[in-house]
Amino acid sequence: MSIKFIGVGGLGQIGATNKTQKPQTDTKTEGQTDTDKVQFSSVLQDVHKAQAAKSTSDSARAERVQAIKAQIADGSYQPDLKKVSASLLQFMFKGD
Repeated sequence: MSIKFIGVGGLGQIGATNKTQKPQTDTKTEGQTDTDKVQFSSVLQDVHKAQAAKSTSDSARAERVQAIKAQIADGSYQPDLKKVSASLLQFMFKGD
Protein backbone atom coordinates (compact mmCIF):
# COMPACT_ATOMS: atom_id res chain seq x y z
CA MET A 1 0.00 0.00 0.00
CA SER A 2 1.38 3.42 -0.90
CA ILE A 3 0.55 6.72 0.74
CA LYS A 4 0.60 9.96 -1.17
CA PHE A 5 1.04 13.18 0.72
CA ILE A 6 -0.49 16.16 -0.98
CA GLY A 7 -0.17 19.55 0.56
CA VAL A 8 2.24 22.16 1.70
CA GLY A 9 5.80 20.96 1.88
CA GLY A 10 5.22 17.48 0.50
CA LEU A 11 7.26 14.59 1.94
CA GLY A 12 9.91 16.80 3.46
CA GLN A 13 7.42 17.92 6.05
CA ILE A 14 7.03 14.54 7.76
CA GLY A 15 9.77 13.48 10.08
CA ALA A 16 11.97 16.43 9.24
CA THR A 17 13.63 18.30 12.03
CA ASN A 18 13.61 22.03 11.94
CA LYS A 19 16.74 23.69 13.14
CA THR A 20 16.07 26.72 15.23
CA GLN A 21 18.47 29.57 15.22
CA LYS A 22 19.96 30.59 18.49
CA PRO A 23 19.30 34.20 19.38
CA GLN A 24 22.33 36.32 18.78
CA THR A 25 23.71 37.94 21.85
CA ASP A 26 24.68 41.57 21.74
CA THR A 27 28.35 42.15 22.13
CA LYS A 28 28.67 45.27 24.25
CA THR A 29 31.73 46.80 25.58
CA GLU A 30 31.72 47.78 29.22
CA GLY A 31 31.75 51.54 28.62
CA GLN A 32 28.60 51.64 26.46
CA THR A 33 25.09 52.19 27.75
CA ASP A 34 21.87 51.50 25.93
CA THR A 35 19.41 54.33 25.52
CA ASP A 36 15.90 53.92 24.26
CA LYS A 37 14.92 56.03 21.31
CA VAL A 38 11.41 56.81 20.18
CA GLN A 39 10.59 58.20 16.77
CA PHE A 40 7.05 59.20 16.02
CA SER A 41 5.70 59.01 12.52
CA SER A 42 4.93 62.15 10.60
CA VAL A 43 1.21 61.41 11.00
CA LEU A 44 1.48 61.60 14.78
CA GLN A 45 3.49 64.78 14.50
CA ASP A 46 0.77 66.26 12.26
CA VAL A 47 -1.88 65.25 14.81
CA HIS A 48 0.09 66.97 17.55
CA LYS A 49 0.37 70.14 15.45
CA ALA A 50 -3.37 70.04 14.72
CA GLN A 51 -4.19 69.69 18.41
CA ALA A 52 -1.94 72.65 19.23
CA ALA A 53 -3.62 74.74 16.53
CA LYS A 54 -7.06 73.69 17.81
CA SER A 55 -6.25 74.78 21.33
CA THR A 56 -5.11 78.15 19.97
CA SER A 57 -8.29 78.58 17.94
CA ASP A 58 -10.39 77.41 20.91
CA SER A 59 -8.91 80.12 23.10
CA ALA A 60 -9.55 82.74 20.39
CA ARG A 61 -13.13 81.50 20.07
CA ALA A 62 -13.61 81.61 23.84
CA GLU A 63 -12.38 85.22 23.89
CA ARG A 64 -14.82 86.12 21.10
CA VAL A 65 -17.71 84.45 22.93
CA GLN A 66 -16.86 86.34 26.13
CA ALA A 67 -16.77 89.63 24.21
CA ILE A 68 -20.20 88.94 22.67
CA LYS A 69 -21.61 87.94 26.07
CA ALA A 70 -20.35 91.21 27.51
CA GLN A 71 -21.97 93.16 24.65
CA ILE A 72 -25.27 91.35 25.17
CA ALA A 73 -25.13 92.00 28.91
CA ASP A 74 -24.65 95.76 28.49
CA GLY A 75 -27.10 95.99 25.56
CA SER A 76 -24.62 97.10 22.91
CA TYR A 77 -24.68 93.93 20.77
CA GLN A 78 -25.95 94.61 17.25
CA PRO A 79 -25.99 91.44 15.11
CA ASP A 80 -25.87 91.65 11.32
CA LEU A 81 -29.52 90.94 10.48
CA LYS A 82 -28.78 90.03 6.85
CA LYS A 83 -26.33 87.31 7.94
CA VAL A 84 -28.79 86.00 10.52
CA SER A 85 -31.66 85.83 8.02
CA ALA A 86 -29.46 84.19 5.36
CA SER A 87 -28.39 81.57 7.88
CA LEU A 88 -31.99 80.92 8.93
CA LEU A 89 -33.14 80.54 5.32
CA GLN A 90 -30.30 78.15 4.56
CA PHE A 91 -31.20 76.10 7.66
CA MET A 92 -34.91 76.01 6.72
CA PHE A 93 -34.25 74.81 3.15
CA LYS A 94 -31.72 72.26 4.31
CA GLY A 95 -34.35 70.69 6.59
CA ASP A 96 -36.62 69.66 3.66
